[in-house]
Amino acid sequence: MPSSRTTPRRVLIVEDEPEIADLIALHLGDIGCATEIARDGLTGLHRAQRQRYDLIVLDLRLPGLDGLEVCRRLQGAEDYTPILMVTARGEELDRILGLEVGADDYLTKPFSVRELVARAAAIFRRVETLRGLRDEPSGETLEIGRLSVDPNQRRVAVGGREVSLTVKEFDLLVRLVSNPGRVYTRSQLLDLVWGTHHAGSEHTVNSHINRLRSKIEPDPANPQYVETVWGVGYRCHPSPAAVETSP
Repeated sequence: MPSSRTTPRRVLIVEDEPEIADLIALHLGDIGCATEIARDGLTGLHRAQRQRYDLIVLDLRLPGLDGLEVCRRLQGAEDYTPILMVTARGEELDRILGLEVGADDYLTKPFSVRELVARAAAIFRRVETLRGLRDEPSGETLEIGRLSVDPNQRRVAVGGREVSLTVKEFDLLVRLVSNPGRVYTRSQLLDLVWGTHHAGSEHTVNSHINRLRSKIEPDPANPQYVETVWGVGYRCHPSPAAVETSP
């Protein structure tokens, strides 16, 4: 069903197989998307860095710069663009790596047109919900010790120093800081942050927690804010000031 938006969503398709790229473009066009195609990773990266897109459909195996490296480089961009990664059957390890470096979802070749459209539509809904929350004029800043999290502005500061997080790192932190002391299992965090449809492993949560700690913890090896509850999962320490060390 075509979108009711007055402005079409812009989608960049980075795929070196012409038949697959054209098929994706055709069916995303049916739901009101304006599509562009890049045939290699470097071209796709340059376009994504110069222009704003609502979604990037990114093949894992590309000539020149592969999809994993494209995904890594785009995660450092100021403007977040969701990524739907396309993998071949049997590339499970690479698929997991793709999710860990920032892809939002994945499709396995050969995929059905219906699944493609459903995955893209689900990403659009999640991003629009996220942007709606971000644009709310009111909201409570969450503070734990020297850590400050503003869910509306999506800003994080430690001791007054602003910290840049990826979307998933921020969503993990908000989930934990909103409920200090509550223990979440890895599977719960996978469902809450990535979505119940997500097929990633619990290792995805571990790797994102490690990167989050490297950005907010004074000593990531001895975390004060995001604690590991061994054999269970993670929690936000309810009173980290009590365990903070003096400079």
